[in-house]
Amino acid sequence: MELLSNSHNELTLNPGSIQPHGVLLALSTQLEILQVSSNTQVYLDKQPEELLGQPLSSLLDAPGLEAIAQLPTEEIDTLNYLKLSVPTKEGKRDFHAFVHHLGDKIILELESTQSPDEVNFINIYALIKRAIAKLKRTNNLIDFLQLAAQQTREITGFDRVMVYQFDHQGAGEVIAEVKTQELSPYLGLHYPATDIPEPARDLYRRNSLRLIPRINAQPVELLSSIDDTPLDLSLSVLRSVHPCCVEFHQNMGVAALMVIPLIKNGNLWGLISCHHQTPKYVPYEIRSGCEFLGQIVSSELANKVIQEEVDYKARLESLRSGVVESISQVDNFRDALIQPEPRLLGLVGATGAAVCLDGEISLVGATPDLEDVRSLITWADTQVNDNIFYTDSLPKLYPEAETFKDAASGLLLLRISKLRHYYILWFRPEVIRTVRWAGNPNESIQVNPDGSFTLCPRTSFEQWQEIVRLTSAPWQECEIDSALSLRNAIVGIVLKKAEELAKINQELERSNRELASFAYAASHDLKEPLRGIYNYSVILLEDYASVLDEDATEFLQTVISLSVRMEALINGLLRLSQLGQAALQLQAVNLNELLDQVINVFHASRQQHNLELRIPRPLPTIRCDPVLMNEVFSNLITNAFKYNDKAERWVEIGYLDQQGGQGSNFSTLSSPGSHSPITFYVRDNGIGIPPHHRQTIFKLFKRLHTQEKYGGGTGAGLAIAKKIIERHGGQIWVESTPGEGSTFYLTLE
Repeated sequence: MELLSNSHNELTLNPGSIQPHGVLLALSTQLEILQVSSNTQVYLDKQPEELLGQPLSSLLDAPGLEAIAQLPTEEIDTLNYLKLSVPTKEGKRDFHAFVHHLGDKIILELESTQSPDEVNFINIYALIKRAIAKLKRTNNLIDFLQLAAQQTREITGFDRVMVYQFDHQGAGEVIAEVKTQELSPYLGLHYPATDIPEPARDLYRRNSLRLIPRINAQPVELLSSIDDTPLDLSLSVLRSVHPCCVEFHQNMGVAALMVIPLIKNGNLWGLISCHHQTPKYVPYEIRSGCEFLGQIVSSELANKVIQEEVDYKARLESLRSGVVESISQVDNFRDALIQPEPRLLGLVGATGAAVCLDGEISLVGATPDLEDVRSLITWADTQVNDNIFYTDSLPKLYPEAETFKDAASGLLLLRISKLRHYYILWFRPEVIRTVRWAGNPNESIQVNPDGSFTLCPRTSFEQWQEIVRLTSAPWQECEIDSALSLRNAIVGIVLKKAEELAKINQELERSNRELASFAYAASHDLKEPLRGIYNYSVILLEDYASVLDEDATEFLQTVISLSVRMEALINGLLRLSQLGQAALQLQAVNLNELLDQVINVFHASRQQHNLELRIPRPLPTIRCDPVLMNEVFSNLITNAFKYNDKAERWVEIGYLDQQGGQGSNFSTLSSPGSHSPITFYVRDNGIGIPPHHRQTIFKLFKRLHTQEKYGGGTGAGLAIAKKIIERHGGQIWVESTPGEGSTFYLTLE
């Protein structure tokens, strides 16, 4: 790995010098030599002064000039390769030539084709072909990268070959390594982002290979007699090495370096970094093969990473589909989310979760305590504005989380509805990691007296350990997307169900209106023929009694009794249907006066007055329909008298205070403008109601006793009372003990 920096903490792309294993010429577009490296005498048998300001034809023959002239000029960041021959006093010399365009200049770099090691192109091709075949057969990402390092070392012969991966902050880790036995391992070591700053990483992204055959070689300066503008050597093959980088690698015991970038989706994903303990020149043929191998590794790398991501995303998608299907098919939203537990956790790779719906919290897996979760949600309400929030170090943002770090150092919070207080929280535990740095990472930053920072080479590469606490495994992007997709699906399902419910309510409302109209019409039309049956039966008994035998007389009396019973049922049905059609006549009603009317009518209609009416304290004034509420209390008092077999019968009418008591002080509850619902009660000492009948009694025509017992009745009174209370926006229910009595409670909004 190559570090580029200067004493001002800036990276330079124009060092003004090159490495000494080649020469560089800067040309105008008319192929005039504008700048040259100072070592031309070594390679070209000409002093720099002999070349500066001269046309390139003074150096190259016609075929060479034509080859350069035919190179494309519009390509950017493209390094062109060709072979050139340069006439010298000792005859022609062959060079590897590298050409690229730089604005209005052409950069020509020459490396001698003469190498101390013979290079057999056929052998190199065979090695590359075999390496590619092995790589394509390897599916696991780490195994693939380890094999890439192994094949690179086999081709190049470097002492150490590493695969180095960058994280999202620019720091890196050695994730694969092949080396000679005597070298200390670097596998698993981390390097701070300052070791390879962003501009240096950008250079690696733009160049397919970087070779430094002798790390401590003396740089060769660039000379110019006309244009002294510093050259941008970003794409230069021979670009020199900064002294900081030299010192950095010398501290590591590195004498030669070659780096092959690994590109994924156009971004620098990592490096294949090759180190050697002695100077090492890599011939162009081998470098070319390594470039090609790097491109294959990059291509396959993308496939391997993508395949792993696709497989994981597919698992998340399958789990999410299961959750969504459950939610869409059941009414219990909570159960669909939390059952089965592993599905909700696996949806984002969590170890615990909390589902909060309208303040009711359900815990799944390893989670903080219920009260801790409730406090966390309260904190999130004020601190989190988005529908999704995630962190792999919750205690750093919410210090109280340190007490439950073992369950929730990591948090992924999904807000489904802030209005309804619908949340899903996923948790990950603390993962105590020992990060092994390649030396102390703080040594690479020097604080200057003026407060500025300078990057400097570290002197030690002994393992330096740092314990990372209060941190969970990081949330992956696909896990965040999975959570957001779940929210979108839930919102869609809720909206769809709301639309379906609205349609059902509209249809039900229409059906109820039609049913009420039908019941009214039917009840009204049935009363006339029923009255005729009753009247003719009475006439037969009165006028033809002398000619009727005993059985006929009994039959007619039964007809009369049944017609009376039928008329009572029809009147109840007619009354119930009328309740749904007429608008409520709401007004402020003094319940004390209303009850006086009810009690007076009750006493006037009863031969026996053995019913004690108790009102412990004055009743409040409420807003209601007085006629309908009169009917409610009339029904309840009548039932209290009717269904009572005690010698001394009583009924008590009152209301509860805000604490549920029945004291004498009703304070502000008597205000007709109060928005707090008041709970009234009607209590008696009658026969009571068995528990399994406490809902049945409110249904139309449902009686608990035969017609002959307790004075008869149609079973419509409580159904009508329930309808009236519900039309007032309230509720009615009963608590009872058989043999001791019943208490009917009712509320009005």
